[in-house]
Amino acid sequence: MSQDANAGVSRRGFLAISAATLGGVMLAPGIRLIEIAAARAPDEPVSRKVRWGLLIDTNKCEPGCDDCVKACATENGLKSTGHPRTDPQWIRKVELKDLRTGRANSVPVMCQHCEHPPCVDVCPTGASFKRADGIVLVDRHICIGCRYCIMACPYKARSIVFEQISDQNSDVPRGNGCAEGCTLCVHRIDREQQPACVEACTKAGHNAMVFGDLNDPNSEIAQRVAKYASTQIRADLELNPGVRYQGL
Repeated sequence: MSQDANAGVSRRGFLAISAATLGGVMLAPGIRLIEIAAARAPDEPVSRKVRWGLLIDTNKCEPGCDDCVKACATENGLKSTGHPRTDPQWIRKVELKDLRTGRANSVPVMCQHCEHPPCVDVCPTGASFKRADGIVLVDRHICIGCRYCIMACPYKARSIVFEQISDQNSDVPRGNGCAEGCTLCVHRIDREQQPACVEACTKAGHNAMVFGDLNDPNSEIAQRVAKYASTQIRADLELNPGVRYQGL
């Protein structure tokens, strides 16, 4: 390998390769996922041409409404453990109030699917990775539950599975001791369906969520982001999240 090629190997890539070597066959599925995410051809379904995103209009998001939260739990098999502090929740409602004006906003917060995800940067095994289309995921086969991603995420969007899992949705495998978070319902996206939270919000008539390709100038989400002001949570971190908010 040339000196230039050596210089291009990232710390994360080195650790992922090392983990695969140490773990042998058991770790191979996770490594293949990472390689696919980084190396798919542009004309394949998962492509860098696409940047999936979510736009949330907080003016239409009603305080106390948890339709999106319930839909997420149902779709992904997230069940109450009886202990609210450790209940799995991939999307949560945060109530904000401007102390100067008294204006209140109800804000759904989930994994922001950053262009530069800190959870991926700190993961020592490569379990946290970003697909070519911008969706940030966790490979449970090689997650060691170290919680580095939880500490690195500025959105508090990652958690650990504490309970024993049973009666899972086969499309959304979860594992005890593994980190997890919103996947944007990637299994639905790959079937050309909307994420469950967006579908529920639309069916209820709220229409507070728009999902689509941020890179497609003809998509509704791209046109709205271009026409109306939108906010990124913690824009100062320059992570370029795929989730945007209007009305904040």
